[in-house]
Amino acid sequence: MKPAVLVGMVTVLGWAALAADPDALRQKARFFFEPLPDKMPGAEHDTPERIELGRKLYFDNRLSVNNSQSCNTCHDITGGKAGVDNLPTSPGALGQRGERNSPTVLNAGFHIAQFWDGRAKDLKEQAKGPILNPVEMAMPSEAAVEEKLRGIPEYRELFAKAFPGQSEPITYDNLAEAIAAFERTLITRDRFDDFLKGDNQALNQRELRGLDLFINIGCITCHTGPLIGGNSFQKVGLIHPYETPDLGRYAVTKDEADKFKFKVPSLRNVALTAPYFHNGRHAELKEAVILMAYIQLDRKLSDEEADAIVAWLHSLTDKQLARASQKQ
Repeated sequence: MKPAVLVGMVTVLGWAALAADPDALRQKARFFFEPLPDKMPGAEHDTPERIELGRKLYFDNRLSVNNSQSCNTCHDITGGKAGVDNLPTSPGALGQRGERNSPTVLNAGFHIAQFWDGRAKDLKEQAKGPILNPVEMAMPSEAAVEEKLRGIPEYRELFAKAFPGQSEPITYDNLAEAIAAFERTLITRDRFDDFLKGDNQALNQRELRGLDLFINIGCITCHTGPLIGGNSFQKVGLIHPYETPDLGRYAVTKDEADKFKFKVPSLRNVALTAPYFHNGRHAELKEAVILMAYIQLDRKLSDEEADAIVAWLHSLTDKQLARASQKQ
């Protein structure tokens, strides 16, 4: 049966039938979503030594021009954080703020491309950008980064172990490969995946209601697949205009059709990654849900509908992160 036919059939049956039979909702959901895989693309080449080197580099402030910032500064994975700094835009090493919201690093290697505009094809290419960006970590050149690392005895040893057989393992390319190897380990596990795999107790009735609404009102037009997003570029303000000076992917492609298009964000862990949109302008998840339904789908949600969708979105939070956030 085609997805559209199934969606229509369940809409006719009504929510009461689904509430009595979560298996029917799971069957519908599996047309659009799937659990996150166990490994990210490229992980087959990773080694424990490269991952450990990448972990150290990820947290090292010395990768910035004035030793003030690490990758983790803007993509915080400590203390129950979900790979973001929860700021609208992030200040760089020299105090200047970037123009876009820092996206989460969690599950990032599953995305179709990196950055809001997709200008980096994968994690390795992405890792090379912020270190040399004058607004971010502001190192002057690849050579300057390599020279700095070669002056640290511990890194000479760690790079040699991570890239054995190379006459000079401390290179900018190897640095990026190591950081990417570490980031490929940052896969989250949530209750929604438990539901997709057959656990009828994973979601409560309100969350099931939110999932049903999410599908029926058309959010699955953009938010599909394992990431529930992250696999396409779409115009923000598709039906009703969204005011933003940022031209999005057009800056990369120079294609008029790409104006105001951005990578569709993954909704995994979205309850912990506020503020929202490419500009970080929207602080509350419910606000973002209501706005997106209107500007993208021409749908005005009721409070009950928005609250139910937000409840379901909370089921996309990594289970360990959810427990940590509840303790705070």
